[in-house]
Amino acid sequence: MSRLRQAMTENGFESNDDYDFQVRCLLEEPTRHIRTLSIEGDSDRRKTAFAHALAQALEFPHVLYYDFTEQNPPPPEIILPPSRDELGREEPPIHPLDDIASKACALSEAEKTVLILDQLQAADFREHIRIHRLVKERRWTISDAPFFAKPANLLLFLISDEPLYHSLKRYCFRVWISRVSERRIDFRPSDFGLGSDAAPLFGALIDLFSALGVAPTKSELGRILDDLQLRVSDEDHLCHSIFGRCEGIAHDALRQEAVTPQLKQVIAALCQYLGTEHIELSSE
Repeated sequence: MSRLRQAMTENGFESNDDYDFQVRCLLEEPTRHIRTLSIEGDSDRRKTAFAHALAQALEFPHVLYYDFTEQNPPPPEIILPPSRDELGREEPPIHPLDDIASKACALSEAEKTVLILDQLQAADFREHIRIHRLVKERRWTISDAPFFAKPANLLLFLISDEPLYHSLKRYCFRVWISRVSERRIDFRPSDFGLGSDAAPLFGALIDLFSALGVAPTKSELGRILDDLQLRVSDEDHLCHSIFGRCEGIAHDALRQEAVTPQLKQVIAALCQYLGTEHIELSSE
């Protein structure tokens, strides 16, 4: 397991896929503009988990987050009294997006900072243009007051369920986050402290997961193995265990007749591994 994948697992995002190459492409890009990662995929809020875990794994001291679907965003850390212009008119309070974007620019002047902008499909198109200007010109403007970002220190993560503004997309490095791991790892019994006598059970599980088109992570498979040794006594129990432990599997997939032989094969291998008497006692 790569150091990055291990760090991301420890920060809440576990996957068999390794994103080390994509992250290197992002970080090693010349800093002529703000380095920007467009996080795409079919995984809903898993993309958000990826962004936060990656920011923590990179050990940036400042991680700022803004969700465009948030109806009541948290107030600024410092609430300034209303100000007035030269004609005495009261100026409106600063918008939460302006607050967090200007803060990210200010922090980046001295320290590494990640700004995560989530659910961009809900943003007004004009905000896409302003974000594009931030990336290209390295500044955020509020009422003609510029806030400059240091490109060597600021990373921008963008998450949207719809395509980004074309000019903005041109400045992004894109990464795809799938609903399930695309990379399959053939774990061995020794990876879980089991002996070679568990090999037929692992072979049956590999056949089952291949039929289902999923690749469980090590912790998911570890929990399934725990269920198999302590609680599972038939195919129905096995279906509940796999659905309960694997994040990306659909419930209907486990009920298809096409995977019934593989389910039976796992139970047969389990009986051989634990002994038929153990299974019967568990069933009772």
